[in-house]
Order: sequence, then C-alpha cells, then structure tokens
Amino acid sequence: MGFNCGIIGLPNVGKSTLFNALTKTASAEAANYPFCTIEPNTGRIAVPDERLKQIALLAKSAQMIPTQIEFVDIAGLVKGASQGEGLGNKFLANIREVDAIIHVLRCFSNEDITHVEGNVNPIRDAEIVETELMLADIESLERRMEGLKKKTRGGDKEAIRDLVLMEKIFENLSNGNPARTASSSEDELKRMKMMQLLTTKPILYVCNVAEEHVIDGNSFSSLVLNKAKFEKCNAVIVSAAIEAEIASLPEEDAKEFLEELGLKEAGLDRMVKAGYELLDLKTFFTAGPKEARAWTIPSGAKAPEAAGAIHTDFQRGFIRAETIAFSDYIAHGGETGCKDLGKLRIEGAEYVVNDGDIFHFRFNV
Repeated sequence: MGFNCGIIGLPNVGKSTLFNALTKTASAEAANYPFCTIEPNTGRIAVPDERLKQIALLAKSAQMIPTQIEFVDIAGLVKGASQGEGLGNKFLANIREVDAIIHVLRCFSNEDITHVEGNVNPIRDAEIVETELMLADIESLERRMEGLKKKTRGGDKEAIRDLVLMEKIFENLSNGNPARTASSSEDELKRMKMMQLLTTKPILYVCNVAEEHVIDGNSFSSLVLNKAKFEKCNAVIVSAAIEAEIASLPEEDAKEFLEELGLKEAGLDRMVKAGYELLDLKTFFTAGPKEARAWTIPSGAKAPEAAGAIHTDFQRGFIRAETIAFSDYIAHGGETGCKDLGKLRIEGAEYVVNDGDIFHFRFNV
C-alpha cells in the first residue's frame, strides 16, 4: 500500500534542495536554472514518531522500523503549463499520479538565485501554479463531459449522475476555485477521487525562508499562512539551506546545530509529519523481541485491513486482533503489565483502528 506526496512549485523555489535533504542524497540535482529536475525523483522517507522508541524500549526490541511515506520531486511548473509550455504536460501527468501535493513557495530574497517571474511574491506564485492545475482540470472535464452526454441520451443512470457532478465541479473551476472546494456529499467525494483531478488533491504549503527567518517567518510567509488558513489547509515554515546543512551532519551534530538555532526539531520532520497528516493516515504498531515496527493505514481502516498491511494472508485469514492502546502500553510497562490489568482487548473484524494501537493478529489460512 503506497502513499505519496508530490513536491511542486515554480522553478528555483527550493524543491530539489528540500528533496535532497529529505532523502539525504544528491539524487535530485539542485541547480540555479529552470527544469533541472526533468524526471521525477522519488524517495521513501521515515515518519518521525517518538512512540516507536518508547514501545521498543518496553518490548526490549532488537531494532525499530518506522513507517514511511514516499515523496516525489516534480520539476517546476511555469505559466502555460496546461498548454504544454516548458515541460508542462509531463509535469501535470506526474502530479496526477500522487496522492497529495506539497507546494513549495519561495519566501526569501536572494539576487544570486533567479526568479522566473522577476521578483519574490509567493501568493502570485501560488496562483500561477494553481491556475495551471485548474486549467488542466477544466480541459479534462470538458473531454469527459462530451462522452457522458452521449451516454445520458441512452438513459445511462450512472452517466447522468456523473455528469451532474462534473458540471458542478466545472462551474466551480470556471469561477476560479479548485475542485476540492466544491460542496460535495460523501458519495460525491468518493467519485471525485476516481476522476483524478489535480485540484481535488489535498495540499500543504511549504514556506521556504532564509535562515534568519526560520523561527518566526517573515512578511512573505505570513501571507502564505493567511492563505492556508483561508483555504482551511496547512502550511509549514522551513529553510531549505538549513535543512541541507542538517542533512550533511552526523545525528548528534545535527541535534546540537538545531539547539544553537533555537529549533526543537528539523523543519523537514515537521514537513514529513504534516504530509502524513495530509494523507489522512494513521499509525499502528507491532512489538516483540525481534523488532518494534510502525505501520501505515488510511484513517477509518478496520482491523483486518491493518492485518493486511503486514501480509495479505493475515487479512484473508483474520480471526481476531489482540489490542492494546498506546497510552495503556506505556502506563503499565508493556504487554505483560497490560495483560495483568485487563488492558489487552480482543477485537473483531468490525473494529476501527485507533492511531497508536498495538496489535497482535490471530489468523488462519
């Protein structure tokens, strides 16, 4: 089960620098010219979670294996991308394949780094990218609606239903609003996901600031934070330059460097956590002498689906889940203490997994 976030933005906003820092590699070339990233680079990133360390300590696990999500570094968009400008069609296709969008916005001034629009204005930059995504969605819907109209003439009920939804989304887009802002029922939201529209994807804004503004931000990042609040989405402030330096340091030196800067954690850790939340995911754990491991499931998943994240046989032959809440596991010293105090529960196939649950699955195949 894969979950991924696409890193997008205009050229030269710091996308590849952030991606390199995320993966701690130089797999994405960071250069001062547009389209330095042509093929999308991908990297699977561990999701920071202090709970895993606590569980491993109590379980006396030999190793810890964190859960991961995938980040895709997608080349910069420019005006006219929806009409094929730059390498637009290819970039838009890459965005279509990801589950969520990390939109990096340049919130720093530096005369040595070219800005494709001539000056720094993150709100304008965000609107340029969003407009291209909306135009691509409009074109996609126009093509689909033509085909559906032919089917509706024959009385196809599913086609009629989909056409009504597409017309509502089309009107929303034509008024300059992303598809995700269209008022929709739960059923409509499910069908919208199947359409793979670019502007239905959840979005996180990343404000890339200079080192001196990494704690409190600046006037540019304030504009972005206000935009995110208005759109009911999230935004984080990072400094790509700082993150690149942190990535090059040994772990202990990196911690000391963060303390010197007055930071509790790296900006990229916050970015990864925010990306995980953006995808509406939950974490459950398994623990034993061999390993303590974190696993990823979509929010609302039931116990058999969680078992299937480990192995398809576990889901196919699911019998029950021996379950301990994380708070109980820590409070009572691990599995033995929880068993003694009756904190270990037996849950069946209809149990909806809570974030932090610790499982032992019983199955038969």
